[in-house]
Amino acid sequence: MTTTASSPYRSELRLAVVGNPGNRRVRLFLDAVRAAGLPAPHVVPWQAVAAGAPFGFPAGALVRIDSPGEDAEVDRLLRGAPRPARHGEIIGLRTWYHGFNRALARVADVAARDGAALLHDPAEIAVLFDKSRCHALLSAAGVAVPPALPVPALTAAAPALPVPALTAAVAPALPVPALTPAAAPALPVRAPVAAFAPDGAEAGPGAAVAVGERGPRVVGAWDGLRGAMRDAGWHRVFVKTRHGSSSSGVLALQVAGARCQAVTSVELAADGLFNSLRVRTYTDERDVAAIVERLAPEGLHVERWFPKIGFAGRTIDLRVLVIGGRPAHTVVRASRHPMTNLHLGGVRGDLDAVRTAAGPHWEAAMDSCARAAACFPGSPHVGVDLMFGPGWRRHAIAEVNAFGDLLPNLLHDGRDTYAAQLAALAAGTPSSPAVHTAYGVATSQVV
Repeated sequence: MTTTASSPYRSELRLAVVGNPGNRRVRLFLDAVRAAGLPAPHVVPWQAVAAGAPFGFPAGALVRIDSPGEDAEVDRLLRGAPRPARHGEIIGLRTWYHGFNRALARVADVAARDGAALLHDPAEIAVLFDKSRCHALLSAAGVAVPPALPVPALTAAAPALPVPALTAAVAPALPVPALTPAAAPALPVRAPVAAFAPDGAEAGPGAAVAVGERGPRVVGAWDGLRGAMRDAGWHRVFVKTRHGSSSSGVLALQVAGARCQAVTSVELAADGLFNSLRVRTYTDERDVAAIVERLAPEGLHVERWFPKIGFAGRTIDLRVLVIGGRPAHTVVRASRHPMTNLHLGGVRGDLDAVRTAAGPHWEAAMDSCARAAACFPGSPHVGVDLMFGPGWRRHAIAEVNAFGDLLPNLLHDGRDTYAAQLAALAAGTPSSPAVHTAYGVATSQVV
């Protein structure tokens, strides 16, 4: 390995990135690479991958896979749709996942052909984009997660799609801190599997799918959900689209006898469902039933509502970016409603104050974030959504995100999220513990 006097990175290090050129994610990564004194990465557009156009990687390149989101044409191609989705439209999430997995398989095949190594295991990305599979993996590893609620009517409506066989070389995973043996069972997704179901195969046997002027819906999905909640004795659940992101299609649902209430960013319109930047509350059971039945063909995952702690007058949770096995950049997300996403009106909270309030319970929560990340050893970083319960004693992992590193203006040990990932890659190990306080989170700061 050779380095220069001005850069600690290997001078021969060659990077590539699969992303959307011009998108802020790719731009911030390129800025970090340039600041590190490394050669400009080779950029492969997701549009080329999704469209089946020719592309390639430089031999020996380390390939970063970034999000395909925030591009209407890429979304259309992954869904195999004749037209782009309307702004905010919730449509084809299950078909999108089908197309995304095929695109990941294509990236893996081309990397293998060109002698490039992937920094991210595409099979792990596929699991991270399937909330039910991800939840099952975390639960089996002993990671604290809210219990899931099986709903036969929803399972029949959208049976699991297979993960494609992947053959590309994946760069060796960075070592992680010692964890309990049960913390990271092997992922059974690298072996060849059956081919995908045909395009348009949205519902499994036993699901009654009706197509109306608002699109397909699963008749009886709402009744099946209410029945499953009643049988379990649960009155509050979170209903999530299985392959959605950024709270798309998420409902915070409460039922009490004949009454129900759903807090969600979903807008129920005459011509479909749409994501809105305004969180709204539905109390008419007919509206709630219509939303659930319209979302059911996309695949739904239901979990028991974990009550998040209130802090400084708001409900909070945390996004913890784990790099090389160590929790690093951390953001407190505070809101006046159950969804804390910043684009839905959430604000960044005071991390130092939250850590002080959590006291002796902080380290256990950070250990859970590390254990969640360790379930994905082929992913150099993941974004873990962490929830504390009232009194701070209990915590649970809400989700693990493949592309959870978009945290602008947040530094940890003087580096933003992208520079920190490059530093971990250059070192080949997690950052030295001597540089960090416990789990490093105390040094995160907004700039």
